[in-house]
Amino acid sequence: MSQGEAAYPGQTWETRSPKDVGLRREKLDALSELVGGFGCVIRHGYLVYTWGDATRSMDVASAVKPVISTLLLFAVQEGKIGSVDDPVAEFEPRLKTLNNGKDAGITWRHLASQTSGYGLTEAPGEAWAYNDYALALYYDVLMGKVFRDDGTHVLKTRLGDVLGFEDPYTFEAFGPSDRPGRLAISPRDFARFGLFYLRGGRWRGRQVLAPKFIHMALHSIVPPSTPRSKGIDAEMLPGQRSLGGGKTITPIGPGYYSFNWWLNGLDSQGRRLYVDAPPDTYVASGHGGKRALWVIPSMDLIVCWNDTQVSDHDASPGNPNTLCNQAVRLMKEAVQDGA
Repeated sequence: MSQGEAAYPGQTWETRSPKDVGLRREKLDALSELVGGFGCVIRHGYLVYTWGDATRSMDVASAVKPVISTLLLFAVQEGKIGSVDDPVAEFEPRLKTLNNGKDAGITWRHLASQTSGYGLTEAPGEAWAYNDYALALYYDVLMGKVFRDDGTHVLKTRLGDVLGFEDPYTFEAFGPSDRPGRLAISPRDFARFGLFYLRGGRWRGRQVLAPKFIHMALHSIVPPSTPRSKGIDAEMLPGQRSLGGGKTITPIGPGYYSFNWWLNGLDSQGRRLYVDAPPDTYVASGHGGKRALWVIPSMDLIVCWNDTQVSDHDASPGNPNTLCNQAVRLMKEAVQDGA
């Protein structure tokens, strides 16, 4: 399907049957039964399958992270930030003297790569740490000091209005005083965000985000050789909050992580993250896969789900038996040859 012929949702998704777009319904049934929860499947720009209530807006946990990094890329495109390699201290000057100046070197790229060393003893770029304190710093400085706007309004004006989100959405999933930056969104709206990436930042004939930024988001992988943080605490800014978890949450990441997307790459041991998924697969994942947005460009396929029983993302590298891998295997098996 060429770009000129590409289908996009309007006020609501245009629907097709799985058969119409070359998918096997029985495999999609098996997928929904395997994972539970609620979700939807998009192929060739059409809504082809749902289970549960795909209109229900709910917190997506860490699957929000690629959304935050996409808004960072909008800030660069709009000239609010010169480059993703600029120091965050240009907007949060207290970082310049924190830990005897160690944190002055934290860049936006470091925050988007989980290599900032914030709140830890390592220097920026030195080690990997899936760090929800650093993510809260990222969100708060980006919204409060770069955009100087409410986070949900930033999301609305750059993505929500443009992509036509149908259901309620907010960066205050638990209310304004409980971990702002946590996104509540429905699977069918989150799937629009996936389609936006799948179509290279284009939406209905308009190049909304320049292709170079989409390429950056999906091709800036943390090198597999990057060591994991030792987890030794260092000072943070006074009153620093977390977006949800601690500073060294997940053991995997290097070889798989790019601007908060999980790519189906190889780690230092040569293990693919999802052994049965096409190599071009990328995922926004929260709570170990319980909440997720899957994008598989080579199959023109998007699957989005929430509140599932999947929680073994971190055990997936090289392991065909995790629920994550079983699920993506069913996605691949659903695609009929030549469709």
